Amino acid sequence: MGKPMSTTDIKVDVATFVLRARLLLVRLGAPACIALALCLAGAAAWGWLLPQRAAQARLMAQPLPTPTSLVTAPPPPSANQNLAGFYEVLGEKRYAEQQVKVLFDLAAKNNLTLSLGEYKAGYDKASRVSTYQIILPVKGPYQSIWQFAMQGLREMPFASLDDIGFRRESIAESTVEARLRFTLYLKDGEP
Repeated sequence: MGKPMSTTDIKVDVATFVLRARLLLVRLGAPACIALALCLAGAAAWGWLLPQRAAQARLMAQPLPTPTSLVTAPPPPSANQNLAGFYEVLGEKRYAEQQVKVLFDLAAKNNLTLSLGEYKAGYDKASRVSTYQIILPVKGPYQSIWQFAMQGLREMPFASLDDIGFRRESIAESTVEARLRFTLYLKDGEP
């Protein structure tokens, strides 16, 4: 049998190994060393990912727990419920003039000049819905006119903004003339 290795022998072997490795790397060159490092990193990544993937596959293979109680969606509303909801949203015909006052107040709040408007009442016998068309000429900054229009629609959810037109005398002028056409949809009697 051979004699046991001493610590000096191990130091010499490690030093020899390191020297040989450095010489090999110098002989291979920088591109080959980078490629070798990338291959080693890829192998290490595969070694780490394979157990992770196996654990994920085991989890996916397990059946999902069944819920204790099923939640069902409510049934869709009937035609009569939809019709009742439609008539609920409509404004009341007897307050049409007050809605015009709301528009005038909103115009004043947005610092708009509001000329006298045009008003036209209508009625649809089939749906039993009254309409009240309001055409308002206003003057003011462009942004204020849009704010006025959006606030009017928020205040009166039964209204529609059917038309809006803008006109400016010159490009440099900040004041814009606009013509807005609202239609109010109003209840006429009980549905």
